[in-house]
Amino acid sequence: MENENAKERFEIHVSARHLHLTQETVDILFGKGHVIEPVEPTDSKQFLSTTRATVVGPKGRFENVAVMGPCRRINQFEISATDARTLGVPAVIRMSEDIEGTPGIKIIGTVGEVTIDKGVIVAKRHIHMSPSMAEKYDFRDGDNVLLAIESDARTLIFGDTIVRVGAPPEEGAMAHIDTDEGNAAGIGRVAYGYIAGKTEDIRKL
Repeated sequence: MENENAKERFEIHVSARHLHLTQETVDILFGKGHVIEPVEPTDSKQFLSTTRATVVGPKGRFENVAVMGPCRRINQFEISATDARTLGVPAVIRMSEDIEGTPGIKIIGTVGEVTIDKGVIVAKRHIHMSPSMAEKYDFRDGDNVLLAIESDARTLIFGDTIVRVGAPPEEGAMAHIDTDEGNAAGIGRVAYGYIAGKTEDIRKL
């Protein structure tokens, strides 16, 4: 790439399986008026809540699945490809909220259960980037880039990583990958990395 954006490091967060639910679904699963509360005080627009559910697929199930807050306009279950095999559902890679044609799942709460007919996705890895950083390095929302992840023993570069411009974060950037990708890089919940170029660069080789 022409600019020096590869020098600017940012956090890489490994996201475990989790649920996003509508208020209507929350009411059915946990009782009308149930409030999705953060595990700890936060100013973030998205947070890990104290609410947990059981998710059941054709072949397997997961207990104690975290529900993210606040409630959303659609139901969505984000998993890894390994999780998909455990549940017995196709591993469909999508950006968040792009759920048409994706598999469904049963969700069990403390007072009820819901079967959704779509919404199970393997989230496409992505980088949340502040508008100021995007302007500085001439990135656009939707750019497909190479994400380099630093590791003591398994440093690697992932292609097909999507840039999402907009807060959060207020400054810089922050990437999200799933547990399979984190294991491939030999990292824990948080690591550091940088953008090593555009995915199209390696496709020209």
